[in-house]
Amino acid sequence: MAGTRSRCKIIQIHRQLRMIRAFLRKLGIIRGFDFDPDRPFLMQKEPRKVREFRRREQEILDTALKLFLDQGEDSVTVEMIADAVGIGKGTIYKHFKSKAEIYLRLMLDYERDLNELLHSADVDKDKEALSRAYFEFRMRDPQRYRLFDRLEEKVVKGNQVPEMVEELHKIRASNFERLTLLIKGRISEGKLEDVPPYFHYCAAWALVHGAVALYHSPFWSNVLEDQEGFFQFLMDIGVRMGNKRKRDPETPSS
Repeated sequence: MAGTRSRCKIIQIHRQLRMIRAFLRKLGIIRGFDFDPDRPFLMQKEPRKVREFRRREQEILDTALKLFLDQGEDSVTVEMIADAVGIGKGTIYKHFKSKAEIYLRLMLDYERDLNELLHSADVDKDKEALSRAYFEFRMRDPQRYRLFDRLEEKVVKGNQVPEMVEELHKIRASNFERLTLLIKGRISEGKLEDVPPYFHYCAAWALVHGAVALYHSPFWSNVLEDQEGFFQFLMDIGVRMGNKRKRDPETPSS
């Protein structure tokens, strides 16, 4: 539990730093991955207007996410988001040029949170915590996971905000590289089956994707009377999945 709280605290701090980064990018002060979150002077010199801008932007994102989950992203308009926040429609456009930008900021923050989790000190200290941390992250909110899956398909098919899509894919590639490195280490230690690392990663993704599909299935969601218990059971399977099996010694032929 202490490790989980520590990870959540780190993620919360980095989320605030990302909001600064997004604001500075809007001002043209930084581009792409130029921002170094380890530079504390930015926090010390941050004016009140910047803090207010970041707070309002996060409020817009949190409100939009809730509306997308409750009513479906296609039914939600920028006006509805503005009304729910209690601001004018024009204020939304000071932060985001379109609803597609809101989609992508939500997805970017989600993937960055995973990136920070994979690079956390907890995972470095305890490699066995990797699987559980990954499954907890992906499966703790099946509705959000499914929403982001839909949103990505929309923006990619519509070729919307391609520079943000490119940034999303860069973060995801970084996550994949980090997972590959960690999985290779577990294979070399004899803990995981010696197969290409992407076998392990893709198997984990397939398990999560299937679990989320079950959660939203009109039929299977009714069958799963104890959804929380089922997801915990599935998570336990995921943690053990890919572990190196003990081979029975070959019986000598008679």
